[in-house]
Amino acid sequence: MSWTVQPRGLAVSVGLALAAALGFPAPSDAAPQQPVPSHDRTPAAVYRSACQGCHGPDGRGMPQSTTALPLPVPDFSDCNFATREPDGDWLAIIHQGGPTRGFDPLMPAFGEALTEEEQELALAHVRTFCGDRKAWPGGNLNLPRTLFTEKAFVEDEVVVTASIAAEGDPNVASKIVYEKRFFSKGQFELVVPLGFKQPEGQDWTTGLGDVVLGWKQVLFHSLTSGSILAASGEIILPIGDEGGGFGQGVTAFEPFVSFGQVLRGDSFIQAQVGGVLPSDTEKAARRAFWRVAAGKSFAENRWGRTWTPMIELLGFEQYEDGQDAHYDLVPQFQVTLNTRQHIMANIGVRIPLDKPGTRSTQIAFYLLWDWFDGGLRDGW
Repeated sequence: MSWTVQPRGLAVSVGLALAAALGFPAPSDAAPQQPVPSHDRTPAAVYRSACQGCHGPDGRGMPQSTTALPLPVPDFSDCNFATREPDGDWLAIIHQGGPTRGFDPLMPAFGEALTEEEQELALAHVRTFCGDRKAWPGGNLNLPRTLFTEKAFVEDEVVVTASIAAEGDPNVASKIVYEKRFFSKGQFELVVPLGFKQPEGQDWTTGLGDVVLGWKQVLFHSLTSGSILAASGEIILPIGDEGGGFGQGVTAFEPFVSFGQVLRGDSFIQAQVGGVLPSDTEKAARRAFWRVAAGKSFAENRWGRTWTPMIELLGFEQYEDGQDAHYDLVPQFQVTLNTRQHIMANIGVRIPLDKPGTRSTQIAFYLLWDWFDGGLRDGW
């Protein structure tokens, strides 16, 4: 069964997306879109003409008796909701309709009803409804996650990672990373490592690694410059299987800073600098590390699946005199797996650049679930 609607404006499009996603029937008596006068193309004027009828003059939403929608429209004044996603995701739904981000096809497209300039103007006004928007990092600063370089943006994710030795004895180092955002700039992190290895002539062994608790705090962010800077501190707890070689048996503190910079053409660079400071240097050495990454995102047919090739340069060294620094190169690419684009995968190769034959090449990958944007089965 199919049905046809006339364009109803930005406000109804968002409302229909939510209604359709929850299985409600489409309303038949929503107010028609009012044309924007050709002489007035300010953000407020476009919003007032195309969106205010449902979302209200303050972005909090009009009563359902007015909108004729089966549920309340989202509250654009909620900074936690309205600042997370990049402009491209908002514009994709406005322009292409619900299916382009995994919503029900009853959500109509408005690419022909509003010009791209009008869509961008309306979105610009929507962004003003967050009363404390300077405190909240904008979604355009949420750069793709690399395999090793920690990014500066704070969010809600679950990531499963693994590194597999491509040379020497079979060895798999995996971990589950849970991230929870707090307030506008904070993030709690829990990392649970799990290792698998098979020494020559022996059976496979499995062991729990040292668990990590961490906190990230954004120190600076600017949509104007496209920059974001964060400081993090992690405590490595010695609860792993030390006898099996999966834990170090010593508490350690890992401070670091992360930086991200948006470049032209959906390109970016990211960097991370930090150190590992064990409480007992007899058991584990202190070391410093630095990581730099660069990449560029490509979207299929502008609004579809996103592919992001990236490359990282990793460096680390121990503080003790006479120890050499080590460097690795990690070519990789990330891809969004579903149309909602909140489930992603990344695969790459970690290639040692020094001491060939003594350091193993590794295959690394992760699966990422941005759980704030929906469930595992949503948006396919």
